[in-house]
Amino acid sequence: MLSKLTSTPPPLIFLDTLYHFPETLSLRDQVHSRYPNVPLYTYAPANCSTTIEFESLHGQRLWETDESLYDYLVKVEPAQRAYHELGVKAIITGRRSSQGASRASLPILEIDSTGLFKLNPFKNWTFGQVKAYIDEHDVPRNALLGRGYRSVGDWHSTQKSGDGDAGERSGRWKGKEKTECGLHEDYFRMKKKALAVKSGLDRENELKSLGKVGDETRQLGLEMQVGITDSLRSLFRLLFPSP
Repeated sequence: MLSKLTSTPPPLIFLDTLYHFPETLSLRDQVHSRYPNVPLYTYAPANCSTTIEFESLHGQRLWETDESLYDYLVKVEPAQRAYHELGVKAIITGRRSSQGASRASLPILEIDSTGLFKLNPFKNWTFGQVKAYIDEHDVPRNALLGRGYRSVGDWHSTQKSGDGDAGERSGRWKGKEKTECGLHEDYFRMKKKALAVKSGLDRENELKSLGKVGDETRQLGLEMQVGITDSLRSLFRLLFPSP
């Protein structure tokens, strides 16, 4: 839409959580090909470019063990890093009131806890209106939308959605009260919680390391004790040989 309104549309930021559907990554590439003059920046979790690297740092299936920390690491922190490095002061979102939950009372313009301006131009659009515009103007779309999905996130937390706008996001985090991924929640609260968890994990790893050192020290002490005992026995035999 912006490509029709201005010759210099704002850049796009793609957050690669490393757990996207292949169709979502394909959509990113289609958008880049369709709009070559629009800068597209991809940001991933810090110090990670693959799921193997991410899981080696943070453990497997983190979204099950600490979903809030997972959201912070794969979405919130990369987004804030992008805003800082690119000098972003305002963003345009695709959120709509018809998506329900906390979005039902969505304003047209808001300012989050970091001072970032968020413009929500599709506030009053329905899913049907969005689809009609996409069809009419041949806008690139996620192939999953044609397979029963109406809201797409990471593969592990996305299922096919219900009918109607009210059920549009019902396939996200199914069976949970959760309705947002962290991008539109209080950044400082999420950061504080993430740092507290990390501090606790670092302390736990430190204690484990100390415990390991202690075990090694005890083992070394036993080995030294055995060695000294054997040496004393040999010396005793030399000084007092058996008749």
